[in-house]
Amino acid sequence: MKPYPCPNCGHLDHLEVRVCPRCSFTLGYDPATDQFLFLGDNATVWRDAAGQAHELVVCANNNAYAICNWLVPAVGNQPMCLACKHNRTIPDMSAGPDVPQRWGRIEAAKRRLFHTLIQLKLPAETMAEADANGTSPGLAFDFLYDPVGEQTGRVQITTGHDAGVITLNLIEGDDAKREQMRTSLGEPYRTLLGHFRHEVGHYYFSRLIEGTAEVEDFRRVFGDERISYEAAKQKYYDGGRASWSTDHISAYAAMHPWEDFAETFAHLLHIIDTTATIASFGMQMTRWPGRDRPPAIDFDPYAASAEQLLAQWEPFAFAENAINRAMGQLDLYPFHLTDAVIGKLHYVHSLVQRAGRGEINGKRQRVAA
Repeated sequence: MKPYPCPNCGHLDHLEVRVCPRCSFTLGYDPATDQFLFLGDNATVWRDAAGQAHELVVCANNNAYAICNWLVPAVGNQPMCLACKHNRTIPDMSAGPDVPQRWGRIEAAKRRLFHTLIQLKLPAETMAEADANGTSPGLAFDFLYDPVGEQTGRVQITTGHDAGVITLNLIEGDDAKREQMRTSLGEPYRTLLGHFRHEVGHYYFSRLIEGTAEVEDFRRVFGDERISYEAAKQKYYDGGRASWSTDHISAYAAMHPWEDFAETFAHLLHIIDTTATIASFGMQMTRWPGRDRPPAIDFDPYAASAEQLLAQWEPFAFAENAINRAMGQLDLYPFHLTDAVIGKLHYVHSLVQRAGRGEINGKRQRVAA
């Protein structure tokens, strides 16, 4: 995503900023106008760069826990921001000294997820909103502390999705422990934002595909999801991993069509948000072999075609990995897009664009599974 200029001094800031490091003004993000505002007039009025006042207040999670920098309308009955209002369970702040810090990292990653969902205009109702609109399932989050996993390393709470509820083990907010899990599972990539993008992919399968006419197109691309998930999972964790590198983005994607879709959905969001960041800086390459014109993100990645996105992604992903290696870091994007994976990305991109335009609303007549 793009960096945001401080509305008071113009300094470029990240989405997570709460106080501008240059001018020290308190900042808040307004998702309705996609901009930061600063707190002026003796810290009582939120203003934009032109000095215009906005009738907004901080998210209730900021008042209670100093955990959120998003703003909400001052008038209305929703004290939580567009991201926080989906929280069903938050961790017990007294469970451990680093719990607030971990939850803060988790919420920051979740806000980046919601920023992308908002830009793509994807439906993301709460459970109550979905029930009222007849568009179940809604989306909710449970962030749970796992005392046994913390003490023994044997995780008892599984990060995953079930009927619109995304559960995240708070242990994932510990960078060292998450890295241990990544290496023990042989994963090339494991981040909080990656978890959210993957699990919300499961949600959108339930929200947009499952039980509707769309499922037939899904099966033509990803296979029949009616095969036993439990049997597929057992086979995967028992080491029965078939060759996957040609037809799937990751080994985990090869486990079951549900996971293949969620992994592909996550990678589409990786690509969209990273190219949007590149575009916001006006970065382009001056040379790349075999191309008539240098690679450049001269389009809106949130509205671009899959062809536009993927044509530019390969050279920029290579450059990103080269920069990381120059710093002695792992590849930023340690994946390879085969023709089969590109075909799946095209399907997911089409689904996302159609949903963003309101062409898939979750209210269509259900068909037999």
